[in-house]
Amino acid sequence: MPCEGCMERDNVSTGATMEFLLLGFSELLRLRVLLFLIFLIVHLVTLAGNMMIFMAVVMEPSRPPMLFFLCQLSAIELCYTLVIVPKALLSLVAVDGSTISFLGCAAQMHLFVALGGAECFLLAAMSYDRYVAICQPLRYAAVMSEGLCLRLALMCGLGAFAVALVLTAAVFRLPFCQSHRINHFFCDVPAVLHLACTQSYTPELPLLAACVLLLLLPFLLILASYVCIAVALLHITSVGRGKAFCTCISHLVITLLHYGCATFIYIRPKSSYSPARDKVVSLVYTNITPLMYPLIYSLRNKEIRGILRKMLRRKKIAQMN
Repeated sequence: MPCEGCMERDNVSTGATMEFLLLGFSELLRLRVLLFLIFLIVHLVTLAGNMMIFMAVVMEPSRPPMLFFLCQLSAIELCYTLVIVPKALLSLVAVDGSTISFLGCAAQMHLFVALGGAECFLLAAMSYDRYVAICQPLRYAAVMSEGLCLRLALMCGLGAFAVALVLTAAVFRLPFCQSHRINHFFCDVPAVLHLACTQSYTPELPLLAACVLLLLLPFLLILASYVCIAVALLHITSVGRGKAFCTCISHLVITLLHYGCATFIYIRPKSSYSPARDKVVSLVYTNITPLMYPLIYSLRNKEIRGILRKMLRRKKIAQMN
């Protein structure tokens, strides 16, 4: 049932002129400078780390499938942080929060959901790559061809883009109450849904459907891949088992980080929404998690370490010349 004071938007001009106020961390006025410096440093290090991995893989002439997917993952993380963090930094500079237009809020939500969904699909594709490498090693080169990798990458991006578009359209078709104060540092889906003038659970259905498609479906594919990998590892020697497991560690850690935060935020009823708790968890998966990805892969992946060493050698040679 709609609440009193709802603002129905029956034409495009009303939506185009509407603005939201991102409160950000306005309750932590004394810590604004410290938080700004921390976020800025983390953001710059995240950009540098993901850019370094992206450039290293792009410059490598022979790229196995896992490096190809890792390159795409780094590109997604670069875009992911650029969509969220600059506005979050701006909200720390502004004492009373920062404003964002109706269309700007919709665009930010769409890009955020699309990039996060593409990452879920990409993690599923990477798990399939590990399954083929361990369970069908003799057919690996034939199965994981360049054409298949390109098709998987394209499907990940387009599928997530389509689901995010439908979800964003469903959220921003809702009537919003007179208070347009979003108690968050970006236009996250639960935070915007909290402003909807409705007491029913109907507005949550598109979010539930998006969670099934973007979270549950890829997670089931990842789970199926690792069940097959675990069964295959039981039939090999302990030395081979350890080597095979090491190739999966980085992917498993990143999957747990990504799905742990996303599940906590999105798979729950609207009644359990807690702005303070959501902002803390959002800080982890929009700032800390993207920072962890290049660290995890550069430390655990032998091929990445080799490529980075090549880059450093080329740089030293260029400086000497």
